[in-house]
Amino acid sequence: MKQALVDDTEDVSLDFGSEEELALRKAKIRHPLATFFHLFFRVSAIITYLFCDWFSNSFVACFVTILLLLSFDFWSVKNVTGRLLVGLHWWNQIDEDGKSHWVFEARRVPTRAASTEAEARIFWLGLIICPVIWTVFFFSTLFSLKLKWLALVIAGISLQTANLYGYIHCKLGGHKSTRRATSSFVTADVPKRQARRTAEDHTEEHGKTGTR
Repeated sequence: MKQALVDDTEDVSLDFGSEEELALRKAKIRHPLATFFHLFFRVSAIITYLFCDWFSNSFVACFVTILLLLSFDFWSVKNVTGRLLVGLHWWNQIDEDGKSHWVFEARRVPTRAASTEAEARIFWLGLIICPVIWTVFFFSTLFSLKLKWLALVIAGISLQTANLYGYIHCKLGGHKSTRRATSSFVTADVPKRQARRTAEDHTEEHGKTGTR
């Protein structure tokens, strides 16, 4: 009986690290400000589009207000909330030759700074649902012949779909894209270095022949 108890106690292994990480992941909201602004600008743009006629009769004022809210949403989601809530980031980078490269990064953040399940769910739901709503606005505007709003609705679809595409690309293949981008930078630098070396070799040879 004693031998069985000893064997049972020897087989028990406690992994406090994984339990702590799981508890942190299941926490409700760890970045409340980023979570708030992830939804604030895009939801405000939708509400303003639906009820702007109640507050103002000026089409220009409504158009500019909604466009500013969409622009603020695009910038904040692309540069701030994506990094904090899901650890993803995408951007465009121009190398020394003037060629643009799209970089999609999926980085692993430390446990203390990692996002929670609730934050990730809020991020992806807001990122997916709002472009769908703007698509519905597009068809309703088209069928109701309110063509003056069509440019604004297309701008909303374009800005929010761009963020959705970028973060889906980060989620599915961020590391591969980052490696491709860095390899393209390396290969772009190689011909320049070889050209410099050959030019230096030619100058050295001409110098030697001139001294002789």
